Amino acid sequence: MQLEIRPDPAEVGRARRWARSRLAGSGIEADEPLAETLILLVSELVTNAVVHTGRPAVLRLSLPSLVTGPTAGERAVAEAVATVRLEVLDASARPPRPRCADGDETNGRGLALVDGLADRWGWSSEGAGKRIWCEVDRCSATATATAAVACDSAPAAVTCDSAPAAYEDLAFEVV
Repeated sequence: MQLEIRPDPAEVGRARRWARSRLAGSGIEADEPLAETLILLVSELVTNAVVHTGRPAVLRLSLPSLVTGPTAGERAVAEAVATVRLEVLDASARPPRPRCADGDETNGRGLALVDGLADRWGWSSEGAGKRIWCEVDRCSATATATAAVACDSAPAAVTCDSAPAAYEDLAFEVV
């Protein structure tokens, strides 16, 4: 699923509403922590595209399909971890540049939030522009125990001291 984004700050709210409706249609309830995290990630990535490029962008949302195996064990594995992927494609070739905001600054924390909330994120060149993506794993506690699959519910954030040098053309996994 994708949404075309105009280079207008009002588009951030429209992107959040669009994502909320898609999440609800996939069975992810609005009050689930996963939904709240995903909406915040949509907000940060779309804001970055709108504010820092001044060009149109595309928001893509890939939701896990309901996969059911023939046995209960296979269903438990399929339900244990399902990954939601967000991507924002924009027409600026300039790479994302994490910053460290000082004290009362109202800007400069977006990529640090993405790094702290997403299970994985990264970026790559895409034609004349770039693709910034992040993934969040949806974990079911019951299925996780049954399938012996572990999900980290509190990923560690990258500190400001290491942020600028750590992001160059790489994908990251928060562990």
